[in-house]
Amino acid sequence: MSNLNERSISEFNNELKLKGFNVFQIEDDGNATRLYSRKDFYKICLTTGKSIIHYADRSFVTEGTVLFFGNPHIPYSWETVSTSYVGYTCLFSEDFLNQSDRSEGLQHSPLFKIGGTPVLNISENRRTFLNTLFQKMIEEQKADYTYKDDLLRNYIHLIIHEALKLQPSENFDRHNNAASRITNVFFELLERQFPVESPDRPLQLKAAQDFAKHLNVHVNHLNRAVKEVTGKPTTAHISERIISEAKALLTHTDWNIADIAYALGFDYPTYFNNYFKRLTGTTPRALRT
Repeated sequence: MSNLNERSISEFNNELKLKGFNVFQIEDDGNATRLYSRKDFYKICLTTGKSIIHYADRSFVTEGTVLFFGNPHIPYSWETVSTSYVGYTCLFSEDFLNQSDRSEGLQHSPLFKIGGTPVLNISENRRTFLNTLFQKMIEEQKADYTYKDDLLRNYIHLIIHEALKLQPSENFDRHNNAASRITNVFFELLERQFPVESPDRPLQLKAAQDFAKHLNVHVNHLNRAVKEVTGKPTTAHISERIISEAKALLTHTDWNIADIAYALGFDYPTYFNNYFKRLTGTTPRALRT
């Protein structure tokens, strides 16, 4: 990678983190924007082309023009199928949008919440109108207007309200009920943390409360849903997965036990030893010998 590309990536990262907002045309989306971890921010995309969008526990097969709403707290991935793919992307933090007094929590919006409608089919007339809104945001982003952030927030709200007028897209597979949806998202979030590849990147979600906060639901609601669907408590699934990973690290790496403990989210090796012994009947050291 050239120094220029490295600088452009760094500049893009710093600007987005500082301002909490960026908008760009997908055709102009170079290495800097592709390599950025966009899931740190809310995303609105207006795209034309064929793709498959996996969002939480659902899959959307899209063709033509769609409007997509991405929530950083919900796992999703995007597979581009067609060779020609055009449109716009807007990235913003919740803090950026919430500076508007009329803003409500984005995670409660039917466009961003679990079980909501993140993908909408767009007609040609609406595509033309929405294209104009994205183009105006790109222009304002470059301007020196004192109140341009307020104007950009207004454009985001206008896009959201246009989307709320539309009927939900029907081209996806849905699980039968809310408990299934929440349970499947919980498992996807759990699995996304594994395998643990470095002691320098410890687990962030270690308790049922952590997952509930990430999913913006009450921990009791998460526990009821997981128990209803699987027959086992949330904590049991978390513990089983952590122990499974601990055994793999003890067997297949040369990390010391303190590093393994830290990587799995334990502040002290003693806590890890007691946890491991309580759940397996043996100690980490005994498993290694």
